[in-house]
Amino acid sequence: MSEFALGTPPLPGHFPRRNRLISGVSRGVLVVEAAPDSGSLITARVATEQGREVFAIPGSIHSPLARGCHALIKQGAKLVESAADILDELAWQQRLTPPVLPEKSTDPLLEALDGPPTTLDGLAQTTGLTLEALSAKLLTLELEGQIAALPGGRYQKLH
Repeated sequence: MSEFALGTPPLPGHFPRRNRLISGVSRGVLVVEAAPDSGSLITARVATEQGREVFAIPGSIHSPLARGCHALIKQGAKLVESAADILDELAWQQRLTPPVLPEKSTDPLLEALDGPPTTLDGLAQTTGLTLEALSAKLLTLELEGQIAALPGGRYQKLH
């Protein structure tokens, strides 16, 4: 995920912008280890600004890589000891049951995905949706478990 054109090298200065996008599409951010000047702390700060949950795993008081997590916990990040802590906080139990899929979809996007894997451009041509609207719908369908994003920028309906 990036704001940069394909082929742009992964330069250190690009990471904060990329991580802002990642936290923006996430319900929460988990920081496992972070030195006091870590880029992970930038991501956690941006996530807080975006209204996302911030979680941190504490570590040894002697480890420099735990100091960032400890600072986050002091600032209100949720302390995490197991995955259940995150699942409980996000009320994930409600989302564990698979969605009930209709036999035949009346959604033009799902109908366009009935065949072989298709690109975003192909879907835009088939459905007439803007790239912005199409991207939002594809993300929703992927989170619902109805489609899969494949390598090469292709999408496929899950049957």
